[in-house]
Amino acid sequence: MRTFAGVVAIAASAAVIYSAQAGWWPNVVLAIGTIAVAVVVWRFGRGLTVAGVVIVAGLCQLPGLTHAPITSTDAYRYVWDGRVQLAGHSPYARVPLDDALAQLRDPILFPGLSPTEKSGVTQQTPQDPTDDPRTRINRPLVPTIYPPVAQAYFTVVALVTPWSAGTLGLQIAAALIAIALTWLLAVQNPRWAALWGWSPIVALEAANAAHVDLLAALLITAAVITTARRPKLAAVLLGAAGSVKLLPLLLLPAFRTRRPIVALSTFIASYVPHILAVGTLVLGFLPGYLNQEGFDDGSSRSAILALLLPPEARQLVAALLALTLAVLAFYRTKRDPLALTCCWLYGAALLVATPTYPWYGLPLIALAALAHRPEWIAGPIASYLAYASFGHDTRQGLSYLAAAVIVVSAITIRRRFVAESRLTDARSPANTGERDQTHRPRDLGRTR
Repeated sequence: MRTFAGVVAIAASAAVIYSAQAGWWPNVVLAIGTIAVAVVVWRFGRGLTVAGVVIVAGLCQLPGLTHAPITSTDAYRYVWDGRVQLAGHSPYARVPLDDALAQLRDPILFPGLSPTEKSGVTQQTPQDPTDDPRTRINRPLVPTIYPPVAQAYFTVVALVTPWSAGTLGLQIAAALIAIALTWLLAVQNPRWAALWGWSPIVALEAANAAHVDLLAALLITAAVITTARRPKLAAVLLGAAGSVKLLPLLLLPAFRTRRPIVALSTFIASYVPHILAVGTLVLGFLPGYLNQEGFDDGSSRSAILALLLPPEARQLVAALLALTLAVLAFYRTKRDPLALTCCWLYGAALLVATPTYPWYGLPLIALAALAHRPEWIAGPIASYLAYASFGHDTRQGLSYLAAAVIVVSAITIRRRFVAESRLTDARSPANTGERDQTHRPRDLGRTR
């Protein structure tokens, strides 16, 4: 049965990759495949070994390596950022189409623009977040948005990847990170580790799309696991995760007793070399991204709230919900396991913000596996349905609302089950002091 579970996981990963490549209902196939793997692991996953889980996780990554990134073009920006840094320039200061960087172009990243051709773009060209058909790099008229630890990762991969390989180096690196995280989780519990390592979502966003969120997920998981024995190291890991993608900083309230100042210091320290090099340009496209994605006015955020509220109202409500979640996590971390607090805090934040980029949910899958809370995988699944419904606010809101209902229902059922179990234990003879009369010991000191 364990072999059967592994075969299902590998088949589901391959089906997701090839359906996405061919455009055959990819999001539906992904949702069904992810649920099928979770059910099979739950039903037949007992007795899984660390080695078995890791090997199957590696096999699940192979189909993604057979095709260029499908879900987004982010990996091309990663390749470019690493190449620019190796050439001694800052991706925060210069945009990909800048003619000053023409010598770094190649046919893979710039199929419509050779190194000898002029793009007409200079450092002083106004920022424009639209794409350009001459390059596969998205938003080539704006500087990078990715934080320093992500930039260091891009540079290391670029150092060992020939230009002719395109995104393959990053795809392999992401696959290795996914496998390493599978091992880290499997050491804790092999069965639950399969929830991450065998997930078709991980196969799609790691070996294929090579999203840097994989690195953030690894650092977050390592921080949660190490916090009990090495809290300073855990704080450093969390700060480094925030310097990969900003979202992990949402978990700071859960680390309230575990040196959050160290995490923030690590995050800030990672920016110092870049600030010294380019000053305020280190912000890159972050302000423009927040504006484009509706974070400034709430126009395209909080899709669940959008079902009932206008933009200005849902922005305020979303802010209040975020504050409430932070305060709740701040106090709940005293009594709940850190993995559980981080899981619901990260998941709830995604349900409030409802991003349309599914890979933002990758750390949540790892936290769900670590906290033994599979219901939270409904969030990443919903994000794919929202991604496919981009521009249709109602569909996006309903997708995330369905995920929220699943999560709340699972939590309610679990709590009721636990409460009933405790009540049953409390009523048992062993806990009430009642004893079987036939086994009552004689009182040898009494006579009739």
